[in-house]
Amino acid sequence: MNLLAALLASSIFVLSAAGQTPAQDGPTKVAASTKATTPARYVPSLSRRAQMYYQGIWGVDELRVKQAESGELIKFTWRVLDPDKAKVLNDKKLSPVLIDQQASVKLVVPTMEKVGQLRQSSTPEAGKSYWMAFSNSGRPVKRGDRVNIVIGDFKAEGLVVE
Repeated sequence: MNLLAALLASSIFVLSAAGQTPAQDGPTKVAASTKATTPARYVPSLSRRAQMYYQGIWGVDELRVKQAESGELIKFTWRVLDPDKAKVLNDKKLSPVLIDQQASVKLVVPTMEKVGQLRQSSTPEAGKSYWMAFSNSGRPVKRGDRVNIVIGDFKAEGLVVE
């Protein structure tokens, strides 16, 4: 038992001594090593064919789905290219749904008492970006999940949650 305690104590001493560096080059070495090991951020995107489909049929591009408010909301954003084709996305009469088949859930846009629905429903304008937020209470939809957005006849499939 004493041998185990001695071995443990010596390994802690060796590890703490090995982790120390001289004061003059400590910060620069740490910063350099941190910078070198930080992975590049992967931003999932739609295939070129899917981008052309959404641009040509629905008049939108830059479709993105992100977690917001610590994962309690899932925010769907898009940029309008052709306002006439994109009207369906801003139609207040339609109830948008986010479907995550992996988590077996359908999320809806919540309605707040004083604010109304958490979405933009103004007349779309070319070149402007719009958004809507889906309630993710309990956080069943997670970063990396593939989801579908359905708004009336509009359907965006396989979007990756960032």
